[in-house]
Amino acid sequence: MNSELIAVIDYWVREKGIERQTLIAAVQDCLVGAAKKALGPTRELHCSINPKSGEIKAFARLVVVEKVTSPRNEISLTEAKTLKPDAQCGDEIDKEVTPNNFGRIAAQHAKQNLIQLIRRIEKSKIYDEFKDRVGEVVDGTVMRFEKGDVIVDLGRFEAVMPSRERVPNENYDPGEHFHFYVKSVENRQNGLEIILSRSDVRFVKKLFEIEIAEIKDRTIEIKGIAREPGVRTKIAVYTRDSKVDPVGACVGVRGQRVKNIVRELNNEKIDIIEYDSDITRYVANALAPARLLSYEVNREKKQIQVWTTEDQLSIAIGKRGHNARLTSQLTGWRVDIDSEAPEPSGFDTQVANAILELEKIPGITEDCARKLVLSGFTNANAILQTDLADLQSIEGIGDMAESIIEAVRAAVVNSPSDDK
Repeated sequence: MNSELIAVIDYWVREKGIERQTLIAAVQDCLVGAAKKALGPTRELHCSINPKSGEIKAFARLVVVEKVTSPRNEISLTEAKTLKPDAQCGDEIDKEVTPNNFGRIAAQHAKQNLIQLIRRIEKSKIYDEFKDRVGEVVDGTVMRFEKGDVIVDLGRFEAVMPSRERVPNENYDPGEHFHFYVKSVENRQNGLEIILSRSDVRFVKKLFEIEIAEIKDRTIEIKGIAREPGVRTKIAVYTRDSKVDPVGACVGVRGQRVKNIVRELNNEKIDIIEYDSDITRYVANALAPARLLSYEVNREKKQIQVWTTEDQLSIAIGKRGHNARLTSQLTGWRVDIDSEAPEPSGFDTQVANAILELEKIPGITEDCARKLVLSGFTNANAILQTDLADLQSIEGIGDMAESIIEAVRAAVVNSPSDDK
């Protein structure tokens, strides 16, 4: 049985990379529980295991006395001298107290608790190794699912990608390899756990830092980033180096740099825009390719109203509002987008001007002027040259026709003459 225990220890040393001495020490602590059950209360009980043969022994640390009154706590001076010739009263002596068949019982007890011990040791190693790797990108293989969470093999350790950290349109089949963002190392009820993510916005930022040398060496700064996982990401970049095109550097020759990131993100769309300290230009860059007409900025409330033409409105807002929503997230401002009324056509302008001119005549209301113009009476002369019956036939004019003619005649008579 003891050789079997050693074989189990050897297996865990190989598979988990746990130091053999660490595991032996942990097993020895575990064996004390079995010894206590076999021996009862004994002073400073401890156990040892031979790392080669697997032989298990139990020892009690007893106090040397002239006459023993408590066998579980004391050892006579005579017996002590057989173990340590120079022993004196008051010394502490380790005496073997291994019960009969203890090796078999203890080994069985140790094997039952070994998995639990391994898990505790593993959790400690996980924390030591990953506490400084939070924020890094790691390679992993999908192993299985547990209640919607993805269990990932990182080599010597297992990690979990909770359902909330998954990208909605990605499939994670067992055996597939992915890159993951190390989001945190959490202390849960069942111990320490590595939490991974593929939906976190910082995952995209880290991919850019890995792929784009100018971002890694800080020639280019990432000023802002907004993401709807699996759909679209907007990232704003900036440089103080006038010789560097921040957007072009991130896109790369023939788009190769950004293509590598898009491929990693399962073809998620990425908009790379140039950051600008002027909020109107920043918003314009973020809403591109939509063409904007005008802005109204409320700096106190961090709100900006944007107007565009009707045909550009859907482009500015984006499918299901993604473009507008991500622009707000990126800039940190509330962005409202509306279409501006189109400029009147030439004919519409003429109609509007004609109504305005008739409306200036005392006694003619805006509504009355509109009805006259839309019926073809676009100026004072046209009204004076028509028959009374023609005006009366206009819907909404009727009995007002005579008073309208008199008002127009009076206005013409009273107007300044053009004659010199």
